[in-house]
Amino acid sequence: MSDKNAKLLSVLKLQPVVPVLIIEDVKTAVPLARALVAGGLKAIEITLRTPAALEAIRAVANEVEGAVAGAGTVLNAAQFEAAVEAGSQFIVSPGTTQELIDAAADSEIPLLPGAATASEVMGLREEGYEVLKFFPAEQAGGAAYLKSLSSPLAGTLFCPTGGISLANARDYLSLPNVVCVGGSWVAPKDLVAKGDWAGIEKLAAEAATLKG
Repeated sequence: MSDKNAKLLSVLKLQPVVPVLIIEDVKTAVPLARALVAGGLKAIEITLRTPAALEAIRAVANEVEGAVAGAGTVLNAAQFEAAVEAGSQFIVSPGTTQELIDAAADSEIPLLPGAATASEVMGLREEGYEVLKFFPAEQAGGAAYLKSLSSPLAGTLFCPTGGISLANARDYLSLPNVVCVGGSWVAPKDLVAKGDWAGIEKLAAEAATLKG
């Protein structure tokens, strides 16, 4: 398990912000990912919320140099396996089930499981997880809540996601138990729809320089 924790950390430490993408049209996946990578955001989470998601992961994994494609909103073992088959190098879930933990145990691809309470964090620590997704971050208590977990649950690192924007990202990134944040603001729907890849690259470059 320590190897998977290290592998996951190596991905999450690539940048302060992991783009969280909902891709409706697979044709946008490659130019969007190229813009994000050019801006300095190499690790990219493509959520399994659309029919195009798996094909988008496959396209980014195969065609975008420098990109580290991951799958988000993975809810069960079947989705985990499909995401890995498509080329995902990391898997993200909004929560955790025993089915997902079992699927991850049988795979070399690391899982970033979701947790929102101290009890959930403790349960995942018992399974060997040291790096977790804190979701939904803002709605679950925000940076102040996550800061309060840093002492009693020392040694656990988080990637908070949910309600995070350029305006509050630094609040999270300044915390000792935060390795990075997840955010969708770097790829707004209107810019994707217009194919404004230069605009997205600019947003990515701005996000890539964020510090706590």
